[in-house]
Amino acid sequence: MDKLCGIDEAGRGPIAGDLVMAGCILHSHVDGVDDSKKLSEKKRELLYQKIIKNATYHIVKFSPKQIDEQGISKCLADGLKQIMKNLPCESYLFDGNTSFGVKGLQTMIKADGKIPQVSAASILAKVTHDRDILIEAKKYPEYQFEKHKGYGTALHVEMIKKYGYSQIHRKSYKLKALEPTLF
Repeated sequence: MDKLCGIDEAGRGPIAGDLVMAGCILHSHVDGVDDSKKLSEKKRELLYQKIIKNATYHIVKFSPKQIDEQGISKCLADGLKQIMKNLPCESYLFDGNTSFGVKGLQTMIKADGKIPQVSAASILAKVTHDRDILIEAKKYPEYQFEKHKGYGTALHVEMIKKYGYSQIHRKSYKLKALEPTLF
């Protein structure tokens, strides 16, 4: 049995699109893996191909509807459990400071920049998230998802003000910029 499964997520903070979680067990060294946020989109895409050829992995997605109905913490806990069930391993390491109540899981802040298995999971999750949001950008061109990937940027908030919420927006995420003012 392999020793370590790294786990990370992408899409926890955006106000639109899926939450994507990835678990990754590397079978051989992959040069260049790092925290996905530190890599260019082009570099992430190249590494994604190398990782899937040199790893066993499992990717889990939660829709905006699931996030709204269950809450982000429940989705994260369920994703961790699904990854652990599908990737038998000696130990599991999740990037961050909480296990969301999941037993048998270690956590480490900034593990995505320190531990290759977590870096690889970070890349798998980020590439999957970004590919998915680009598909949605074609369905909803008015929101310009290709520019902000679903995050609550000024442009994105302006598009919501102009067009309202789409089917892929998380209605449970409250934005001060969209709240009515009292004065």
